[in-house]
Amino acid sequence: MVANEQRAGSEMRESSHCKQRWQKINDQVSKFCGAYEAATREKSSGHNENDVLKHAHEIFYNNHKKKLTLEHAWKELRNDQKCSYAFETTTGEEEQATIRPAGDKASKRHGKKTMADGKALNEFESMWRIRKEDLAAKERLTKMRLLDSLIGKEYLAEYKVAFKKKLIDELLSN
Repeated sequence: MVANEQRAGSEMRESSHCKQRWQKINDQVSKFCGAYEAATREKSSGHNENDVLKHAHEIFYNNHKKKLTLEHAWKELRNDQKCSYAFETTTGEEEQATIRPAGDKASKRHGKKTMADGKALNEFESMWRIRKEDLAAKERLTKMRLLDSLIGKEYLAEYKVAFKKKLIDELLSN
């Protein structure tokens, strides 16, 4: 309320007015962030911060055909996360692409990728195939040890003889 007390006698602003003003500020500041980023990338040896800023103003004017009137707002917002990443890359005078950081929901979706995503699925299938081959080899080895113990005995019960024949057939068929 301190700000309102200082403006005694003036009308209260409606939220829609504030929202419209913010959209104008945000739009120009975001575009200038792109121009500043482009100027920074083009910076050559011997150029200082003032040279980069001057070049950013030139880029902004060439792209948007008007001068930046909100440099004071840009100075306040330039280190804001969305401003520092939401810059425009120019591929020509007309064609532009905007790069922005991922929002909260997109970041969470990216962190919760399912196993159906290409590389992870291929790695999983590869490990699963190796695991199945390993289990089959262990099962074969167990059967061979069991058969070895049955072969070493002279007298076997009828069911053990049948089991021994079954093991031999299984091992020879693989």
